[in-house]
Amino acid sequence: MSERVFIALGSNVGDRANWIDRAIEKLSWQHSGHDSGHDSGHDSGHDSGHDSGHDWGNRSSRGECRVIQYSSLWETDPVGPPQPRYLNAAAELSTTLSPLALLQSMLEIEESLGRVRSTAERNAPRTIDLDLLMYGTTMSVEPHLELPHPRLTMRPFVLIPLLELDASLRHPGTGDLLVSFLPVNRENDGVVMWRARSRSLGCAEVLGTP
Repeated sequence: MSERVFIALGSNVGDRANWIDRAIEKLSWQHSGHDSGHDSGHDSGHDSGHDSGHDWGNRSSRGECRVIQYSSLWETDPVGPPQPRYLNAAAELSTTLSPLALLQSMLEIEESLGRVRSTAERNAPRTIDLDLLMYGTTMSVEPHLELPHPRLTMRPFVLIPLLELDASLRHPGTGDLLVSFLPVNRENDGVVMWRARSRSLGCAEVLGTP
C-alpha cells in the first residue's frame, strides 16, 4: 500500500538548482533490489534533525517511490554560520517504502550527489539536503527518525514550498492547518521565489528559469 509523503529539499553549494533537480529525478524508482539507480557524484538546506550517523547496514529499500509533484524553488536565508543562501523546495511522493527505508534511500541520494556531512558543524553548507517531513499521518519518535519532522512548523522556508503543493495540509499530531503556522507578516521571513514551478508537474520535467 502506498503512502502519501512530503519531503523538503535544499542546496547552497555550487549549482543549487541542478542539485535539487537531480535529487528529484532520483526520487522516483521501482525496483526489487537495493540498487535504486543512484549515480556517483554526493537538513532542506538546513540541518534535518534526523540522525544520519547510524550504520544502516544492509537494510532493504525494495519497493516503489514516485514523485507526484514538486514546488517552485525558493531562495532563503541560511541558518547557522555565515554561508551562501539556500534554494529550497518541497516534493510530494507516493511510496511503498517504510519510513526508515525511505530515509535510508534519501541518505543514499544525498551521498550520491556529493553531500558531505560535517561532524563539527551542524548547519554546514551542503550540495543537497533531503528531509522527511510527513509520512501519511504517521506519528513516531525513533532514535534516527521523528515524524512529522520536529521543526516542521517552525520554518517558513519549509512551510512555504510545502503549502504550495497542498494548502489544506494539517499537522498529523495536532490537526492544525499548517498554514496557520506561517508568520502573519512575511516581509521579513527571508523566503523569496527564485524559480516558479510549471503547470504540469513531474520529476522528469525541466522547469524554466524566469
